[in-house]
Order: sequence, then structure tokens, then C-alpha cells
Amino acid sequence: MVINTNQTAVDAATSLQKSQGALNRSIARLSAGSKIVQPSDDAAGLSNSEKMLAQSTRIEAARINVQNAVSTTQTADSYLGEMNEILNRLSELALLAQDPTKSGKDKSLYGIEFEELKIQLREIIGNGDNGADTDPNWNTSGNTPSGSFNGIELFGAREEIEFVVGASGDQTMGLSEVNLREVGKALSDLLWDSSVDSSQQDIAIDSPQALETITRAIEQLAEKRAELGSDLSRLEMVDAQLLVEEENLEAANSRIRDVDVAEETTRLAKHQILTQASVSMLTQANELPRLALRILN
Repeated sequence: MVINTNQTAVDAATSLQKSQGALNRSIARLSAGSKIVQPSDDAAGLSNSEKMLAQSTRIEAARINVQNAVSTTQTADSYLGEMNEILNRLSELALLAQDPTKSGKDKSLYGIEFEELKIQLREIIGNGDNGADTDPNWNTSGNTPSGSFNGIELFGAREEIEFVVGASGDQTMGLSEVNLREVGKALSDLLWDSSVDSSQQDIAIDSPQALETITRAIEQLAEKRAELGSDLSRLEMVDAQLLVEEENLEAANSRIRDVDVAEETTRLAKHQILTQASVSMLTQANELPRLALRILN
């Protein structure tokens, strides 16, 4: 038995320090909800986790791009659906105007509606670049067509709109051009205004080629809607793939970073007991030198 060095107390203090440190780590992990409170807890795991978080953030951005592309496509398709209804009404008016039982006044009213609907089509499509030149083929009430999405004209000649649809930044997808101003196509023929460009004649409600031109215009729109439908289908598949990738990255990152509450609570209870036991044993160890004093007495 020695007095200067109480090795038993030193050992008990070391055990107490270790138990207290482990207890503090458990408390910190439970309060933060993370197994990695500081880099030293898992340096390699922290590095992997940060890279996964960065990739997951990029995937979220790519999904936003995809969803904006979907919105653009759906907007264009919605306008095409509206224009198809207008064309159906134009074909109906052209047939009604051929009814010999109608008076001249009745037919003129049909003609007024026919021209007003043509104006609405022009407002949707706009009158800018038609692919061959930038000269308008008809007039509109403003510079920006109503068939636009966030400043993008949907139905004229334009460069391909490319969306970044991958987390790496080099995966892109272009949306099909829907040029309804193209000279020589049915819609352009139907909406042509000879007061703006005299190279073609107007198509009125009583024009011999009115029904045939409207039928071709309906077919033209159907073809464009099919192209947009293909784009939309692909975009939905890309979005689904990105969602699966994001979910799996988050699951993998969770296994590295998130604390298992049940498991960590068990450790917390263990370290609390060890800490209490170490405090008790340290108290007992500090009593040992007093026994030596009793011997001296």
C-alpha cells in the first residue's frame, strides 16, 4: 500500500473519463439526430455523405428543369387543343355557310365569326419569324403572341430549346419545334392576310378551298400534338428515373449519417451506468490512502 501514487484512483479516473466521453457523444448524437457530430466521428463517412448530398442537390435541380420542360410542353399542347377546337368550329361554319336555305344576312354573320376565329388563331401563333424570313404574314394586336411560356414563343421558328435533365450537367433534352407560321403549310395558308403580304389570297368562309385547307390544318395540329406527346412521355420517364435516384441516394446517405435512436439510446443507458459506476469506484479508490494513515496511527 502506497501513499504518493494511488494507481487505483488513477485507473478509476481514466475509466470515468472514457465513460463520460462516450456518454457525451451519445447525448450529442441523439440531440443532433446524426451519427457524425464532428469530422473525427467518421472522416471517410463524412466525405462520402457530403458528396452524396451534393449529388442529391443537383438531382433536385435537374428535376426542377424537367418539370419546367413538362410545363412548357403541356402549355403548348393546351394551346394546340384550343386551336383544334377553333378549327373544328371553322369547318362547321364553312359548311353552314353553304346552306342554300340561309339568307345572305345569316351567311354574313357566319363570315364574321369565321374571321374573328382566324384572328384568335393569329393571336395565339404570333407573326414573327416563320422559318423562311422574318416578315409577318398577318397582323396581330401585340408583339408577343398569347401562345407563349415565360417569354418563349411556342409556335414560331426558333432554335431548339434544350433542358439539362441530368445531375452531371451534360445530359440534355430538346423540345420539338412547333412552327405553325411555316409558309406553305395549311395553317399559314388559312391565316394568310393579303393586306400584309399580297403573294397569297385570303381564305374566306366561302372560298372553294376553305374546307380542304381547314382539314389539312387539323391534320397539321394533330401531327404536332403527337410530337409533343412523345416529348412529354420521355420527360415523365426522365423525372421518374431522377426521383428513384434521389430516393436511393438519400437512403444511402441516411445509413451513413442518421443516428439510430433505439441503438443510440441503448448505448446512452450503458454509458450512464458506467459513468455512475466509475464515479462510485473513484470515490472508493480515493479512500485507500486513508487506510495507510490508519496503519501509521
